[in-house]
Amino acid sequence: MTFDKDARYRKSHEWVRQEGDVLVCGISDYAQDSLGDVVFVELPEKGKHLDAEQPFAVVESVKAASDIYMPVSGEIVEVNTGLEEKPELVNEAPFGDGWLVKFKPDDLAAVSSLMSSEEYEEYTKGLDE
Repeated sequence: MTFDKDARYRKSHEWVRQEGDVLVCGISDYAQDSLGDVVFVELPEKGKHLDAEQPFAVVESVKAASDIYMPVSGEIVEVNTGLEEKPELVNEAPFGDGWLVKFKPDDLAAVSSLMSSEEYEEYTKGLDE
């Protein structure tokens, strides 16, 4: 499993990474590996405001469809339209070209309540036991 050391994580396997005053969000390597081959991604509309823990996307794989939840409250400023043509990017590069959305958080400090990469790595080890 790979982990982005600059990202913060939720127990539901979403990650966020700060880029200026915007947060980039996707699903973790652990999540994409658990899902299997991603075949479709449903993303929210740009400009939509969502609360923390609210579902904002659906990732469908050969195994299942999974809701993806907002790590912190904010407004969607960009969606990864490249996933329409190549949803497999979620599997190939979950921390790179497979990102899902970029959003402007209501409170940037809320990110500190999420798990660090070290905490998330420990958390996922416990799930495999």
